[in-house]
Amino acid sequence: MSSSPLRVIVAKPGLDGHDRGAKVVARALRDAGVEVIYTGLHQTPEQIVEAALAEDADAVGLSVLSGAHLTLFRKVIDLLGERDAADVVVFGGGIIPDADIPVLKEMGVAEVFTPGASPSAITRWVREHLAADDSGAQGNDRGAEATADA
Repeated sequence: MSSSPLRVIVAKPGLDGHDRGAKVVARALRDAGVEVIYTGLHQTPEQIVEAALAEDADAVGLSVLSGAHLTLFRKVIDLLGERDAADVVVFGGGIIPDADIPVLKEMGVAEVFTPGASPSAITRWVREHLAADDSGAQGNDRGAEATADA
């Protein structure tokens, strides 16, 4: 793995005002040595992608509790692709129906965490998944890490 620390954007897209879970996950990732950039509440997909590019992020973790997860994840993934940043790993969590998880994964979401996922499990997934990315499986050449909100 590269000596550069992993950089992860943690974002709350849309009008959802509940950010406790996102902050808990961001803190867990930070404590595990990941550089975490928390964008705050009420971010548009465009703002999230701009932050990912400006911060040279390895991954973007979205927390969505509003029910707009299909639209918001799709828009972030599409915008990353349009900006030649499709190698940025996208993952997330929130109140997401089980039936929507395969749909999200099909569109390119690497992992979906639902309520009850522990911060340590999310951190472990990020480390394991991004270490695989660093070895050439997928993702950018820095090794990526991301965060999600349970």
